[in-house]
Amino acid sequence: MGQFFLEVFTNKLFLAPAAGWFFAQLLKIILDTIKNGFNPDRLTGSGGMPSSHSATVMGLLVSATTNYGPSSSEFVFAFFLAVIVIYDAAGVRLETQRQGRALNNLNREREDEGKEPLIERVLREKMGHTVPEILVGMIIGTACGFIANMLPFIQ
Repeated sequence: MGQFFLEVFTNKLFLAPAAGWFFAQLLKIILDTIKNGFNPDRLTGSGGMPSSHSATVMGLLVSATTNYGPSSSEFVFAFFLAVIVIYDAAGVRLETQRQGRALNNLNREREDEGKEPLIERVLREKMGHTVPEILVGMIIGTACGFIANMLPFIQ
């Protein structure tokens, strides 16, 4: 079992995206705490600056490209995964975030008027990403991908 974990944590294709996710999520928590105070939901929540989704897939893409080259299957898989994840973060999830915010505002207005809310619970409002949030995530992931591939102790 120990050999398994050693192989996983010394694998560049694992370490680069994991580091991208970790550092983006850590920065997101720090920035959100400075702006809004500590919120435990930010430990696992999505949305906000920077995009940990973009950081993760860019770490994987850079690592796959530098290790196997652009003509490899690893590159192709990582490239299309990155495109889908980043598109989803900026498109579908951002629109869902806007709709959640609008429905929450409508519910508050209805409650202020003494009416029954449309939905029983408050919807999450941090889900998607703006272009700057995605770009910063991509930069973090790219840096983690290059750094992970320069470390001498990993394969």
